[in-house]
Amino acid sequence: MPVTVYLERNAKLYPNEIALVELNPEEEDTRRITWKEYDLIQPGRFEPYRREITWSVFNEKANRFANMLIGRGVKKGDKVAILMYNCLEWLPIYFGVLKAGAIAVPFNFRYDAGEILYCAELAQVDVIVFGPAFIGRIEINAERLCKGRLLIYVGDHCPSFAESYHELAADCSSQAPEVEIAEEDFGAIYFSSGTTGFPKAILHKHQSLTQAAQMEQRHHGTNRQDTFLCIPPLYHTGAKFHWMGSLVAGSRAVLLKGAKPETILSAVSKEQCTIVWLLVPWAQDILDALDRGELRLEDYELAQWRLMHIGAQPVPPSLIKRWKAYFPEHEYDTNYGLSESTGPGCVHLGVENIHKVGAIGVPGYRWQCKIVDEHGQEVRQGEVGELCVKGPGVMTCYYRNEEATAETIREGWLFTGDMAMQDQEGFYFLVDRKKDVIVSGGENIYPVQIEDFLRRHQKVKDAAVIGLPDRRLGEKTAAVIEIKDGMECTREEIENFCLELPRYKRPKEIIFHEIPRNATGKIEKPRLRKMYGADQLVAQENRG
Repeated sequence: MPVTVYLERNAKLYPNEIALVELNPEEEDTRRITWKEYDLIQPGRFEPYRREITWSVFNEKANRFANMLIGRGVKKGDKVAILMYNCLEWLPIYFGVLKAGAIAVPFNFRYDAGEILYCAELAQVDVIVFGPAFIGRIEINAERLCKGRLLIYVGDHCPSFAESYHELAADCSSQAPEVEIAEEDFGAIYFSSGTTGFPKAILHKHQSLTQAAQMEQRHHGTNRQDTFLCIPPLYHTGAKFHWMGSLVAGSRAVLLKGAKPETILSAVSKEQCTIVWLLVPWAQDILDALDRGELRLEDYELAQWRLMHIGAQPVPPSLIKRWKAYFPEHEYDTNYGLSESTGPGCVHLGVENIHKVGAIGVPGYRWQCKIVDEHGQEVRQGEVGELCVKGPGVMTCYYRNEEATAETIREGWLFTGDMAMQDQEGFYFLVDRKKDVIVSGGENIYPVQIEDFLRRHQKVKDAAVIGLPDRRLGEKTAAVIEIKDGMECTREEIENFCLELPRYKRPKEIIFHEIPRNATGKIEKPRLRKMYGADQLVAQENRG
């Protein structure tokens, strides 16, 4: 069945219960709607930083948007891009696209004008829905974007090249459109994160979306009493499909805009959140603030918080050890996944396996995994190879890219590009991205292992290890290190700390710099290599 069935069910069973809350405490003026419009959403209650809708209103808004699209000529299989920050309108618009039988195409809100145009043309989108922050980026290419496309603006003061979401949808029917949707129909196009190159368009069927929703609810036991705190961007598969566990359970979720430690703990406390998904940098920031005494746990009501889980990148075991010292009662979980597998969960640690911290886990609900060598043959347990996954959430293809699809999907198996190993108990450990492996003097060096080690240093906030060109070795390891706020650290301190590593793993270059991460918390290593790799090579050639 399509995932929209859960929304319709919740609207019938729990019509007056709160489905979504939007919190925006870090901005002085967050109101994007008029008082009159707000009263239509939640009569009698207004706070400038908080909005909420019930399941019935959520479903009605999705239906109105679906009917508006259909009324404007959008047909089954047409593509609708969504370019907005997290807000209360985001998910009703997404579900409205699905209910219309169209394909939802979430855009990364960090895209510049050129990337927006590139992705719109690659995915052949028919409609672009965008918010106030993106007027300038859309306007730059408005003439090309408007050609054959409908531009819909969500917010006040609609620009001349677009049409108003509120005006278009206001008079549309709130009844579900009569569009039949099957699991085999196409439902969404997501874009690769771009950490290994320019984004590729990833096409999924409705089956993938339903699988991800059911898997999330099953993995974390999400029930009607839970409240999920969602901080990462909804355009990303991770945030959206973790939230869909709440959709399946029929429980409340909070969309929090802002990731400061105090903001997160305040939201958990005030909204009585029970499940929180954090990215590594945010968990690190909370722990650092607690260490410095800037936050005190006794100032917040946190007893109901039962689960903290992390994904989107390798999780340092040292971080979880520190977390458990502050939050000993928390269940902990980590999920591995990628947009090509409909987000996190194809490999899943499980709250019962905290003794295996450091592993990404075992195959998730309805998934299979294997590790293969460069010839596609399975390796023995304990050996490093490329992780492959297979299950009902595997993408259909890279849209309009047959060559990349053939390289990535073989006989139903998705070749992830991640290097991993499996221990004797059957748990998978992520070693590194295949493209990030450093080959130095014939030795394979896996940066994640060195990064985990460096983060144990009491002064190190974050670390990224990259390969730099070297005439003699081919590549040499360079450690880019971000120091904790208020601390100072020298190259000699890091070098002495690294004496515990085997000689070939010790960084040959130490660079102190802030670690760039994308919106989903992944280290932007291509950016680092661009920043330092070419300069190093030029310097070597000049010395030669």
